[in-house]
Amino acid sequence: MSSPPRLLFVYNADAGLLNGLKDIWHKVVSPETYPCSLCGVTYGPLGMKREWKEFVRGLGREVKFLHRDELRAQYGVQGVALPAVFEVQGQGKPALWLPAEEIDRARSLDDLIALVRRAQQAGRPERAA
Repeated sequence: MSSPPRLLFVYNADAGLLNGLKDIWHKVVSPETYPCSLCGVTYGPLGMKREWKEFVRGLGREVKFLHRDELRAQYGVQGVALPAVFEVQGQGKPALWLPAEEIDRARSLDDLIALVRRAQQAGRPERAA
């Protein structure tokens, strides 16, 4: 029996220490203009929120978090609005699972958790990225 497809949660931000520091500063100074709603609801000033970590652990599948530059480098995916969640089966190409417009509507961690639960229960159709 094969394992369930893994999920890639992709931030609308680039990787790296300097980028991370700029992101933290931006979220503190002007949170309403911060471009990554996924970061905005899942991270506090001290890192990833405990409730989100526990929720992700309980999804029953492998989950990986990437930045937009890592998505491009590892999977060759670009030109997709971010933040987004992709589903990957085996060595296949990532399929869009939750698009940016849905994630952007999540105004709180509870909203995001409810959105991911609904998507998981619905068994999202594959949409090639």
